[in-house]
Amino acid sequence: MKKSRCGVAEVVEATALQGGKIQSKFAFYEVFLSMISICTGGSVGKEAPGILAGTGVGATVANRLKSPDHRFRILIACGASGGIAAAFHAPLAGVVFVVEVILGELQARTLIPVVLSSVFSTLVTDIIFGIQPIQVSYYGMESPFREPILYIIMGVLAGIVAAIFIKCTYLTQDSFEKLPIKPYLKPALGGLVVGCIGYFYPQIFGIGYDVIKQSLNNELAMQMLLILLVLKIVAFAFTVGSGGSGGAIVPSLFAGSMLGGGFGNLVNYIFPLYTAPAGAYALVGMGAVFAGVVRAPLTAMLILFELTRDYSLILPLMLTCVISNVISTHLHEESIYTELLRRRGHVIRAGTKINLMESLTVRDNMVRDVLVLNVRDTTANLLNLMQKSKHAGFPVLDNQGKLAGIVTLHDMRDKVKQGELEKPVIQIMTEDVATAYPDESLDIVLKRLAAHDVGRLPVVSRNDGISLIGIITRSDIVKSYDREIVNRMQTGEDDNLKPGSL
Repeated sequence: MKKSRCGVAEVVEATALQGGKIQSKFAFYEVFLSMISICTGGSVGKEAPGILAGTGVGATVANRLKSPDHRFRILIACGASGGIAAAFHAPLAGVVFVVEVILGELQARTLIPVVLSSVFSTLVTDIIFGIQPIQVSYYGMESPFREPILYIIMGVLAGIVAAIFIKCTYLTQDSFEKLPIKPYLKPALGGLVVGCIGYFYPQIFGIGYDVIKQSLNNELAMQMLLILLVLKIVAFAFTVGSGGSGGAIVPSLFAGSMLGGGFGNLVNYIFPLYTAPAGAYALVGMGAVFAGVVRAPLTAMLILFELTRDYSLILPLMLTCVISNVISTHLHEESIYTELLRRRGHVIRAGTKINLMESLTVRDNMVRDVLVLNVRDTTANLLNLMQKSKHAGFPVLDNQGKLAGIVTLHDMRDKVKQGELEKPVIQIMTEDVATAYPDESLDIVLKRLAAHDVGRLPVVSRNDGISLIGIITRSDIVKSYDREIVNRMQTGEDDNLKPGSL
């Protein structure tokens, strides 16, 4: 089964690890999948197709111009910024989102084109669709001395909800991956679950802006708000976790609105004299949960401000977003996007330079034409292959062509006595083999080689873990490292990389 996606994770991965290189066909294919999810009632956000469409255009332009890596990254960032700006009519949020989530840094040569992309994207959207901020009543703080304490409590709750949001999504994905059914049936099963939920609570279908507006305008009862909070998280998890595609931002805003509205109703009941209407808490809750899920507190603040055109709640919004971000990070280290990348073997932290070895993948540097042995081969076959190839180790395949183990010169020295040339390699090979996946970084593989004290790793498919597709050796990694250093010195594209160590 293809891993579930929130769209943005692939853009983050391409920008941080692949010099911004993302296939435009892939981006537009994901746009198509996201649109299908939204149009069929999937509980996902509209920002993913916007970001992917923008990055698809950026990738197409970069490919046509044959741009070097650093310009490729800038064009991808421009596409992502324009996608967010268009999706939310929020040009400032589009720029800051790119800085916080996509690039993790701010440079003058990047900022100018990203700002221009965000501005023009918003202008075109406004010309076609008009300016459509969420219309809410004016809200402020009723008691500047008492209410901040309540907002602190809500920030903690928002952080907990954000962590649950992330964990629930990936727990559902793991469960679907273990199901013994055809891959194409899994999204259908996820859609069936969402459909059953939506039959009783249709508010969870699709994007959900109308329900958010109801929450902001105090039109939903506390019980309904809390029910929709739980069901939206579950519906999003089943939509994306089953193999669907779509954005996580709008669902997190929806969940935050329900949490804030429910909390606001509660404090209105307990402290009616010095608390703002529940809609104020719903508005602040939107930003708080979004900040905890995406780990982008500044973007959360700006999106809420640009969506509502209301600056009056900026102080509690700042307070809750920061607290939610801290609590969510404490409970679950990765964001909704970086968790997916961590599972692929990549550790990406916004705002830090990327180790050069982390930017190189096994897929691009492994040997695909692998010399192999069969479990029926003898040590005589092994010795003959070693003499011809000058290699010191080979993967061993079973009768179905799957990886059964690996045999090396070291195994032969330790387990084969002089003259035992007819001994089967299955008797001397190492069966518990450390392996690598094609999408892992060379940094991860290098550490694994050191941990197991070996010189090579078979590269296997993630689908079953035993289908051999290549081999990667320590010398392959050293050659790739040296080659990349020379390339980046020649092109001046090493601004976002530090050399790392071998």
